[in-house]
Amino acid sequence: MSMETLLWKKVNDPAEIDGSIKEAAALLQEKQVVAFPTETVYGLGADATEEEAVQRIFEAKGRPSDNPLIVHVADRRQVEELVSEIPPMARQLMDQFWPGPLTLVLNSNGTAAENVTAGLSTIGVRMPDHPLALTLLRVAGKPLAAPSANRSGRPSPTTADHVYQDLDGRIAGILDGGPTGVGLESTVIDCTTEVPIILRPGGITKEDLEEVLPQVMIDPALANEKEKPKSPGMKYTHYAPESPLWLIDGKDEFFMRQLDQLKVDGKRVGVIASDELADQMDHQPLIRCGSRTQLRQVAERLYGALREFKKSDVDVILCESFPEKGVGAAIMNRLNKAAVKKIQTC
Repeated sequence: MSMETLLWKKVNDPAEIDGSIKEAAALLQEKQVVAFPTETVYGLGADATEEEAVQRIFEAKGRPSDNPLIVHVADRRQVEELVSEIPPMARQLMDQFWPGPLTLVLNSNGTAAENVTAGLSTIGVRMPDHPLALTLLRVAGKPLAAPSANRSGRPSPTTADHVYQDLDGRIAGILDGGPTGVGLESTVIDCTTEVPIILRPGGITKEDLEEVLPQVMIDPALANEKEKPKSPGMKYTHYAPESPLWLIDGKDEFFMRQLDQLKVDGKRVGVIASDELADQMDHQPLIRCGSRTQLRQVAERLYGALREFKKSDVDVILCESFPEKGVGAAIMNRLNKAAVKKIQTC
């Protein structure tokens, strides 16, 4: 697979319809694949109603086709065209969190291409909170299936350059709208059950959801790897950097001992650390990912940090663990899936 990948720099008002938007939308209408920014990560978009277009997403990413895709919409009308019903709880969540980083799993009416839902009776839909994404969706006039715009298994892209590194020559174009904001993929919540179930943690936290709904459950698959996950993006290993990632769960002194031992063993070690831990260290290479008291900042920087280290530079990457409260649950979900090893204090 090799093609010319166009790169459009959208430097003016993202909501303004200009030549780059029209060109990208035309390619989408021709069943091509175009990457675009959302408030979470960059998405890899294709017409969600055309099986041929959606298949190009799987081919570009090298993603297994039994893994369902989230569909991005410009308005509720597009949701109504894709689902058999919108239950009251889903409408409440739309009112509160849309546009935003929340994907609702609803019963599909079969309008979406079968390879979007991977044969499931449900479909995940969301309205992105990014003016460029919404403008593209409106001009294209299509709901867009759009997983993260990276090669399968790699950390998700939070800049157009990340997309270019992974997919140059594999997709028709990339709309560059600058760095994304949230930095982690959307929260996915199943609204087809009596009590809604979080299938994937993200920027909208369980605590946020519980301010709107009386009860919210967490999918057992998030805590038990033997359970079969139901959410897009949760079935296979994801987010892995080039070098093996070790997750260190313990106090700062414990982290330092693990680092010192690896250095004694002659390993080239990269470190991803909070500001609090980094301030105690005299080690390079080291990437700061923000303060432990500002976990949304950590989330925003996480994928960029995972992409920073190359095989040629380090043998192993050490990363500290974070509290699993609020957005920390999403951070640790991604780190646990990216890590090949987890070391904990007894």
